[in-house]
Amino acid sequence: MLTPDLLLRAYAMGIFPMADSRDDPDLRWIEPQRRGMIPLDGFHISTSLCRHLLKAEYEVHVDRDFSATVRACAARDETWISHRIEGLYRDLHNAGHAHSVEVWSDGRLIGGTYGVTLGAAFFGESMFSHRTNGSKVALAWLVHRLNAGGFRLFDTQFLTPHLASLGGQEIGRARYQTLLRAALRQPAEFLPVGYAPTAQDIVQPSQSRTQTS
Repeated sequence: MLTPDLLLRAYAMGIFPMADSRDDPDLRWIEPQRRGMIPLDGFHISTSLCRHLLKAEYEVHVDRDFSATVRACAARDETWISHRIEGLYRDLHNAGHAHSVEVWSDGRLIGGTYGVTLGAAFFGESMFSHRTNGSKVALAWLVHRLNAGGFRLFDTQFLTPHLASLGGQEIGRARYQTLLRAALRQPAEFLPVGYAPTAQDIVQPSQSRTQTS
């Protein structure tokens, strides 16, 4: 039986589960040759995204509705998030090892992302967007939170064009394992005490880079 503890041990080894469909009862264990990651000091906020972030026509919450976030990520024609995998992440969330960053507007969940925490590593699992920039807003707030909490590694599993446009990179397995081992030895807090950023705080690093470039 796959338990949350065994799942965390898998992440510590650099592997993660996927399924072939929403109703697939089986799991496949994945360890990519090339691994996607977002450098926590290299997240790219474009001028248009910066404007969107500062409009503040949304609210960002953490773990307000973790289950709904996972379901929204799974609600697509082809998904690797099976019902079994959803249940496993819900168990990890209840154990304090999985979190969601959610974008809300007018009482509706319009974007978000979720992932697993272990040591100073954050393993990003999936994201979704029901409105323009919904997932990008969630990622921008997530990266700021990870930096504030002392995280060292933001693993995105694979590199997509969407993530590459935000500063995502691809590294080899050996390099990833080195970064993972270092991150697992360090403590980090996904819910740091007193953490209450504004939209201006989220875009500040991007504005600083623009002004000095």
